[in-house]
Amino acid sequence: MAKEEINSLELGGLEEIVLALGEKKFRAQQIYEWVHKKQIDNFNDMTNVSKRLIEKLDEKYCFTHIKMEKKLYSEVDNTIKYLFRVNGNTIIESVLMRYSFGNSVCISSQAGCRMACTFCASAIGGLERDLTAGEMLGQVYSIQKDIGERVSNVVIMGSGEPLDNYDNTLKFIRVLASKLGQNLGMRHITLSTCGLIDKINKLMSEGLPINLAVSLHAPNGGVREKLMPASKKAPYDDLLRACKKYTERTGRRVTYEYALISGINDKQGHALELAGKIGGSVCHVNLIPINYVEERGFRPASEGTIYSFADILKKNGVEVTIRRKLGSDINAACGQLRKSYSNRNGL
Repeated sequence: MAKEEINSLELGGLEEIVLALGEKKFRAQQIYEWVHKKQIDNFNDMTNVSKRLIEKLDEKYCFTHIKMEKKLYSEVDNTIKYLFRVNGNTIIESVLMRYSFGNSVCISSQAGCRMACTFCASAIGGLERDLTAGEMLGQVYSIQKDIGERVSNVVIMGSGEPLDNYDNTLKFIRVLASKLGQNLGMRHITLSTCGLIDKINKLMSEGLPINLAVSLHAPNGGVREKLMPASKKAPYDDLLRACKKYTERTGRRVTYEYALISGINDKQGHALELAGKIGGSVCHVNLIPINYVEERGFRPASEGTIYSFADILKKNGVEVTIRRKLGSDINAACGQLRKSYSNRNGL
C-alpha cells in the first residue's frame, strides 16, 4: 500500500494520527512544525520525537519528494522560472517574481489542465493529474530554500485550475497560513480561477480572506465561450453575480484577469461593453498582454491598443492596471516551460 504524504496533512489530521498511534496529542504539533516551519525531509531529523514514534510514522507516511529539474533566470527583470519533478515523473513549474514589496511565487495546482482555454499553453495535452497539498507547498518551500529569502506573496495561478483541485488547494492554503508553519497571511494569497461558479460559492463559505482572481478575458458570454470552452457551464452574467456575492460575503475585492488578444477581444467596443457589465461594482481589472504560444496562433494586442482599452475602462469608473510582463525571455508564462521540456524529453 502506498504511503501517504505527511506534508499534505493539516494539524487536525496529524492529531488524529498520533492519538491513534497511542501518543500524546502535543506530538502532532511537534511533527507539524518540523515539516512546515523547519521544512525537514526525513523523519530522523525530528530530534524531539521518540524513535518509536518515528518508526511508526515511517511505516505509513512519507515526505513529498520534489526535485528541481531546471532553473531559468531572466536577464530582463530577475524573474526565475523553476521546473520541478515531483513524486516520480510528474513535471510542474513555478515562477518567482521580485517586486519592491517582496518576493511573489506563482505555483501550479495541477500538472496540465482540463479547462481547454484556447490561448493557454497549460491546456495543451489536457490534465495529467491533480497535485497534492504537499506538492503545492513543496514549490514554495523549495523556492525559499533556493533563494535564501522568505516568500511574501503566493499566487495559485500557474498550470491548472485550483478550484478543480478544491480539497488539496484548501489544505495548501490553510497549512501555508498556519501560525505553526509559514504563517503567511491569507490576504497575501491569491487564488486564480477560470470561473467555476459552484466552487466559488463553496469557497466563499469557507471564511478564508484570500484574494480571488477570475479569468474573464471577454466582455460577454459569446466571446468568452469561444476562448474558454469550460465557460459554457458558467454563464457570463451568473459568474459576475457570483463574484459580486463573493465580495459582499468576504469583503475582498475580486480581480478580473483580461488577456488582450489582437482582433478577438481588444476593440474599443469590447472595452465599453465590459465597462457596462462591471462598472459600479467593487472590482479591479488586470489587463494582460497575452503571451504568444506557437500552437495557439493568437497574437497579443499592440501596446497602444492596451492603453486605449485601459483608458476607456478608467473613464467609465472601472479600476484597472496593466500587468507588467515578467520573464518574457525565459518562457515564464503558464505551461510554456513545462510543455517545451516535456516535448524534448518525450514525456
